[in-house]
Formats: sequence, C-alpha cells, structure tokens
Amino acid sequence: MEHLPGIDWAFAARTARGLVPPGPELDAAAIAAVVAELRDAAARATGHVAEVTLLDTPAPADVLVIDRATWVDAVCESARTMLADFSDPVTDSPLGVAQARSLGAQAGGVFALVSTRILGQFDPFVAAPRLLLVAPNVVAVEQQMRVRPADFRLWVCLHEETHRFQFGQAPWLRSHLLGLFGELLAGDELRFGWPDAGRPAGIRDLIINPAQREAFDQVTAVMSLMEGHADVMMDRVGSRVVPTYASIRTAFEARRDQRGWGAWARRLIGFDLKREQYRDGAEFCRQVIDAAGVDTLNRAFEAPGLLPTLTEIHDPQLWLHRI
Repeated sequence: MEHLPGIDWAFAARTARGLVPPGPELDAAAIAAVVAELRDAAARATGHVAEVTLLDTPAPADVLVIDRATWVDAVCESARTMLADFSDPVTDSPLGVAQARSLGAQAGGVFALVSTRILGQFDPFVAAPRLLLVAPNVVAVEQQMRVRPADFRLWVCLHEETHRFQFGQAPWLRSHLLGLFGELLAGDELRFGWPDAGRPAGIRDLIINPAQREAFDQVTAVMSLMEGHADVMMDRVGSRVVPTYASIRTAFEARRDQRGWGAWARRLIGFDLKREQYRDGAEFCRQVIDAAGVDTLNRAFEAPGLLPTLTEIHDPQLWLHRI
C-alpha cells in the first residue's frame, strides 16, 4: 500500500492556534465556574446514560475541560496517532520539510475552523483516551441560543458520555475503525474525480476507487450508528433530567440548519455529512427500539459482524431480520 505523504503535525497545531479566536470574554471567576459545572455535568451524565442505554461500563477516560487552542493540540495528536501506520515519515530534505509543512498548514486551517464549533468529543485513539469538553464553544452556543446554561451543559455531556459507553461496551471498536480507515487508504492515495453523469450528491460520489468507496460506506455506517445512538439516548434521558430540554433541542436543530456562509463552511469541512449521520443514525435507532427494544439495539455493539451496513442504516428492518 502506498503511504500518505508525511504531515508536520506540530506545524499544523501552530498554524491552527494562530488562527483560532479566543471565544467569549469571561473573567477568571466565570471561567472557573464554567469548568466546575462542566465537570459536574459530565460526572452526573454517566449515571443517567447507563440507565437509559442499558450498557454497563463506560470506557476509561480522563474528562478534560479545555479551550479552543488546547482542542487543536489534542486533535493534531489524535490525527497523528490515527495516521501513523498510513503516513510516510517527514524527511529532513528541504522539499520534504516544505511538503510536510504545506500539508500541516492545510490541516491546521481546517482544525482552526472546526475548533470554533465543536462542543465535545470522546477521543479513543490516543494512548490515554479522553473526553474533551470545549468550554468557550459551550458558552458561545448557549449564549447564542439563549438557553439555560446548566441545562445545556448537562445536555452536551449526555451525548459525549454515550460515546464513552459505546467504546466501553465494544472495546474492539477502536481497532475496527482504524482498520476501516486503513481500507479507505489501501492500495493508493485516496483519489477523487467528478462523476461521469450528473452532479455529485456528496463526497462519496467523488471517490473513484470502488473498494475505497465501499470502505467509505462502512465508515459512514459505523459513524451514523454511533452519532445517532448518542443523539437518541441524549434525548431519551434529557427529556427527564434536563428541565428545558424541549427548547434546547428546538434551538439546536435550528442552529444546525442555519444557511449562509456558515452553511458553506459546514459543507466544505464535512459537517453536512456529520449532520446526515446524526439524522440517519437516529432514525435507525428509533425504529429498532420501537420494534425490538434497547437491548436489541445494543447487539450492534457486540461484534463487528453485527454492526449495521449503510443499506441497513436506511432500512432497519433488514438489520433486524439479519440478526
């Protein structure tokens, strides 16, 4: 398999940190209060998620409340770890250094843009898994949506804690995802081209190699299950433990569907694909729960062969029939 060219991840992080705005202005006391409340919300969310998911154990993880620049450092570390087996080392030649920094600058630009939007992230790909809560973004969104901060912070933590339970229930999931990423890159550098007929509906239609397109479908199916499952469980428990849950959900969906420059930026960096994963995965989970209960849905986390395919994500009855 041909490897990807080496990327200077330290340069990517420096580039992103130089581009990232600091976020809402808060004094030291307010910052300390936000950090404390997010930590408390994460701790409370664990029990709520265990109850509603019927999953036993969250994956071990440090809960870190961080700023945007620290998230940039974290995501660069995670990306370096994920791509280590698929990337060439950065050479000391002037050309190699220039190429690695050019790619690092591109990655840094994307991460800088994402860093202003992401609220939380469970990262299982580093040596010490961690749950990251990006405090400036949580504050910025709750101010924008004019929702009750304590409720919104718990609501966010319910989603991210669900990811911890997914990886705790399926310890093989990390290596399975890395394997799928490897298949996506196998044989040659991932290449794109314009389809022969019509306008592409999304990134998938631009992938030339059929095997890589199949790997992309498998990654999409797994991510749809994980994001949809987290969204559904967040809502099932949120409606009971978050007093202003209904108004938060309404405001958040309106924010996800915003038009204008923000919509263009979301398409550019793949947030529209993630939006589809939330929607399609959530509908799959709801239909499975309605037909056969939460315990049946949890079978998807028992083994790689029980994960739904992308076709089954869009037709849950096929998955129910297969298992």
